[in-house]
Amino acid sequence: MNLRPAVRITIASSAAVVLLGGCSATEPRQPTASSSASATTSVAPRPADLAKQRATAAYVGMWSDMADAAMTSDWQSPKLAQNATAEALQTISRSLYADHYNGLVTKGRPVNHPSVQAAEPPADPTTITISDCGDSTNWLKYRADNGQPADDGPGGHRRIEALVKKAVDGSWKVTTFAVHEVGSCSG
Repeated sequence: MNLRPAVRITIASSAAVVLLGGCSATEPRQPTASSSASATTSVAPRPADLAKQRATAAYVGMWSDMADAAMTSDWQSPKLAQNATAEALQTISRSLYADHYNGLVTKGRPVNHPSVQAAEPPADPTTITISDCGDSTNWLKYRADNGQPADDGPGGHRRIEALVKKAVDGSWKVTTFAVHEVGSCSG
């Protein structure tokens, strides 16, 4: 490299300041803004925040599992029990069995917009109430034998309420949910 003498001195001085600026033989090193910020991001989430995240993931997972099983109306899919239990699992299984019995399958996927409405007890929740404005516009029933649309009406935005509970093994599962008529919310 062929740098002029003034430039060499400036570079060398800058490097020495950077190298020596962080070290001192007599003073302890003070945290910089960047090290303080990284320490903040490594703090474990609060139990309430973690519970809300996990309950919401279970809720969205339930709908995803149901959409997967609905492609063939597989009411016995083991995936259904991953995120749903009790009344919620029974409702899903019965619905899929009815579709199977009637020769229907469901194509597409629901779109969910869940939000946590309540968490009990507040500090370390074991029960989360979720509200959603689910969109079934592109998640419709078709005849399995010929692929023609079933006459079950158009999809749309529906208000959904769900109760998600922490299981004994620490997992979160939807225990019950209610889906209202098309147009009961606006997405």
